[in-house]
Amino acid sequence: MRKATLYQFSLPMEAGIILRYQRLKTRDGFLVHVQENGREGWGEISPLPEWSHETPEQAKTAAVAWLQRWCLNQNLDLQPEDLLPSVAFGLSCALAELRGELPEEADYRKVPLCTGDPDEVILRLEKMNGQKVAKVKVGLYEAVRDGMVVNVMLEAVPDLRLRLDANRSWTRLKAEGFAKYVNPDYRRRIAFIEEPCQTREASLAFARETGIAIAWDESVRETNFIVEAQEGVSAIIIKPTLVGSIARCRQLISEAHRLGLEAVISSGLETSFGLTQLARIAHWLTPDTLPGLDTLDLIQSQLIRCWPGSVIPCVTLDKLETVWSHGCRK
Repeated sequence: MRKATLYQFSLPMEAGIILRYQRLKTRDGFLVHVQENGREGWGEISPLPEWSHETPEQAKTAAVAWLQRWCLNQNLDLQPEDLLPSVAFGLSCALAELRGELPEEADYRKVPLCTGDPDEVILRLEKMNGQKVAKVKVGLYEAVRDGMVVNVMLEAVPDLRLRLDANRSWTRLKAEGFAKYVNPDYRRRIAFIEEPCQTREASLAFARETGIAIAWDESVRETNFIVEAQEGVSAIIIKPTLVGSIARCRQLISEAHRLGLEAVISSGLETSFGLTQLARIAHWLTPDTLPGLDTLDLIQSQLIRCWPGSVIPCVTLDKLETVWSHGCRK
């Protein structure tokens, strides 16, 4: 017997969360539940507005079509990796759990995310054991302010490594302006800047000229992206909800590691449910790299599976709407 169910969720976001051009008030998506021969698996399908190409409605349609064929054992030629990224990721997680392929062990360590006052993150870092890594969003304000924040954090925490994220927001001139404000002695402690400039070529030139390493993020999701060794590139950022199936993520990670690059599993604003699965994937596929999963507090409710130690209220399964369900014998 195979059975599949699709549940819909809508969780309130914290006030003031803006993605590119719109304010995000709720985090919307679906949980998929598959069952076969007494085993079960779950996955989250939650396209990210402004970043995912697919809408929630398109994701729902694609998921239902695939699940219908799966229930009838008629989808042998269509694998999850062939689907829309958010659908591919959610379905592949559900199948991996069903088959016992997704390890239970997880990396629940979080790289603190700084989007405003650096003092709060500095206090969190002082309480961290072992490797100290933090992430700072840059490009939202003037380059001089970004440079000052970086200097303050690196000076306050001598063993800190910083990951910066510019989201392609800088022109080449602004990126160079930022580099001028960073103490030259601190540049080697910047692990990387994610896509500092508006084009890959400009970002590569920035890395060569400043000695500040960069990482590919948006580029990883483009159809023509190839993992390759390039001067100044130290890492690739993998957001599975935007990249696709576990198999696709695993392929990218293997290629990066083969070339000596770091691969970082990162959040696409998933719920606590999706974040706990990302923590498991990170422990499994990138055990030597801290994942970038510090987005739990941006959503006002957790979802069924809670993050260890979090006191955020949790929405249970009985509160979700069932939007599609089907069961049949093979």
